[in-house]
Amino acid sequence: MNNFAALSRMLENLIRLGVIAEVQMVPPRVKVKTGELTTAWLPWLALRAGADREWDPPTVDEQVILISPSGQLANGVVITGLPSDHIPANGNRPGLHRRTYSDGTVIEYDSVAHHLNATLPDGGTTNLTSTGGINIVGPITHHGDYTQTGNQNVTGTVTVTEDVVAADISLVKHLHGGVLVGGAKTGKPE
Repeated sequence: MNNFAALSRMLENLIRLGVIAEVQMVPPRVKVKTGELTTAWLPWLALRAGADREWDPPTVDEQVILISPSGQLANGVVITGLPSDHIPANGNRPGLHRRTYSDGTVIEYDSVAHHLNATLPDGGTTNLTSTGGINIVGPITHHGDYTQTGNQNVTGTVTVTEDVVAADISLVKHLHGGVLVGGAKTGKPE
């Protein structure tokens, strides 16, 4: 190839910066705006695409790197995840791994503070299915109502600040028959 202009264009196209212009889900492809050019549909790089797979499509205006073997944009592969002034980095310190979703959900692990956090927006729900069981080691603090289907076995003391009601009988307010009103106490249960 003796054409300097064509060679220069191919070299320039080997690695380019751009932004996602359009996203297509099936098959997974994107168009990239790079300079004055908009590419044809190109694949983006996923973290895993074998027996273990990851699905995390890019979004419009996300900054990317476009790598084009032999300088041919039609053969390009898009590498996503390049922070920009328009969409800045999702953290600002070492030890923080954070994923923020478009609905406001945040899942993060702070290896400096040793803290795992998952926050969903109002109305968000969580399902955890583990037919082999779940083992939690450590104290649990729960706010809100609790509904359980199935039996419960407790080893240790159960402390209740208000009342326990079983089959419509209050532990605090139930009455015993066969005792006289006054200072006498009933005997221990048998």
